[in-house]
Amino acid sequence: MDVQQLFSVRGKVALVTGGSRGIGQMIATGLVGAGARVYVAARKQAEVDAAVKALSSHGEAIGVSADLSTQAGSRALADEIAGRERALHVLVNNAGANWGAPLADYPEAGWDKVMALNVKAVFDLTRFLLPQLEAAASPGDPARVLNIGSIDGLQVPLLETYAYSSSKAAVHHLTRVLARRLAPKITVNAIAPGPFESKMMAETLEKFGDGIRASCPLGRIGEPEDMAGAAVYLASRAGAYVTGVVLPVDGGIATTK
Repeated sequence: MDVQQLFSVRGKVALVTGGSRGIGQMIATGLVGAGARVYVAARKQAEVDAAVKALSSHGEAIGVSADLSTQAGSRALADEIAGRERALHVLVNNAGANWGAPLADYPEAGWDKVMALNVKAVFDLTRFLLPQLEAAASPGDPARVLNIGSIDGLQVPLLETYAYSSSKAAVHHLTRVLARRLAPKITVNAIAPGPFESKMMAETLEKFGDGIRASCPLGRIGEPEDMAGAAVYLASRAGAYVTGVVLPVDGGIATTK
């Protein structure tokens, strides 16, 4: 057994949506460092360019501008990848949005925006890229879909983020459904991050960071290596026999209560 090869993704092609910052950038950095050619997709071209510049010091990264808030945007990104790559070994559905508001005032537009990007785009992009994912599959080493959920889809969140927590619970169950449907050529797993430093989490950590650290059995906020390690494991040969799993990466916050 070659353990280094076991955790390698060298020669694989990956797409990380929302890969220009936060959780997506952590995952993209891990996959690039482990040898994959990684397409980074995000809405703002300037942020894509900056992410690719940073990632290129670790390996091969390619930027693609994409707006996944509509089905047309998901189709356009899938067509872009299909035009460049015959096979896609790893799809990371990470792009997402959040919206907080009191229950009585929660806007329909906020609910629809979060659900469209966090759930519908995951479904659409995965099905649009099925030909490329199936082309990447080989006996003993399926193609991989990694959906980024949240521990807020496993527990009641601190804040009034009704659509976000509901959408992440939906992502977790969609993961299990797709895992059954797409086996054996494609595995589908979800990562449910806890608190990590990111733009989306900045306000929460500023207000509640001390309490979150105190409530975490491991006593800290997640670091980029924690997220990269989980993604590389699931994308590598080491994770080839794992499918339909929702993996909390949260220091024990949601799993030791």
